[in-house]
Amino acid sequence: MRLRRKALGMSQTRLAETLGVTFQQIQKYEKGANRISASTLVRTAQSLGCPVAALLGESEQAAASEPLLQLLMVPGAEDLLKAYASVDTSETRRAILTIAQALAHEQVLARASAAA
Repeated sequence: MRLRRKALGMSQTRLAETLGVTFQQIQKYEKGANRISASTLVRTAQSLGCPVAALLGESEQAAASEPLLQLLMVPGAEDLLKAYASVDTSETRRAILTIAQALAHEQVLARASAAA
């Protein structure tokens, strides 16, 4: 729900107004803290212009993209991707990727050291 809403440039407040709930309720739906009723799910899909199956992860496209969607749920991942995509040169994009991979590798090594 969150990814579709953000892809449309829709705020939580706007979606909440469409559904007749508070934006805090939308936050809870998106985090999975509260269950969403079937009728609200249908209205949400209509508001977001997608089939209900896409919100449930039941469509083939949703299933194929689930690992990527899980990565995009990491705080800051979407911002990082947008920044990366705005870089014009392939050399600079490669440098960004190398830095990110080096930082991730350092964390793996640090965790391994801490566990030992």
